[in-house]
Amino acid sequence: MTELPPRRRIRDAELMRALAHPLRSALLNYLLSVGPRTATECAAAVDSTASNCSWHLRQLAQWGLVERVEATDGRERPWRAIPVGLDVREAPTPERKAVEGTWLRQDDELTQRFMDTMDDLDPEWQQVAALNSYALRLTAEELDALNAKIDALVRPYVAPIRTEAPEDAKVVHASWRAFLRIEADGRPSA
Repeated sequence: MTELPPRRRIRDAELMRALAHPLRSALLNYLLSVGPRTATECAAAVDSTASNCSWHLRQLAQWGLVERVEATDGRERPWRAIPVGLDVREAPTPERKAVEGTWLRQDDELTQRFMDTMDDLDPEWQQVAALNSYALRLTAEELDALNAKIDALVRPYVAPIRTEAPEDAKVVHASWRAFLRIEADGRPSA
């Protein structure tokens, strides 16, 4: 099996604050999902303006998260995401919570958008969609191992990594949340 490119480890608090910005996070997520796009195309996808997206894309470029690529039609040059995943586990806690909170909101927005348009999708895509939840009984070490196994299973399909996907493959949003259930641990819920 081919070695997969690693996630970019993020430990810098200032970069984490930049990633916590909802529009920057949405732009990076979009480019990771669909590949190179112009600021105008990004604006339509993330519900912003081309000039605003262009400014935020330049900010992401300063952090080495996106870069310009050659235009195929001689017009506006598109942007592309550089990393093929981010690892924020070693980041300072307040900044990590801010970034992961932004990602959680985006995940919820994408899920709601799917739910709102599900009736308009081809039946085959309606049938294969899954929103599952589980109550697992694990140790911290077992959860870490399970997360690693899921990552190893899913990562070869990540859009920028899977360069030779079948012609009819589409971009699919997938997420995995696994954390201690606070009220089941004998602690009061907030």
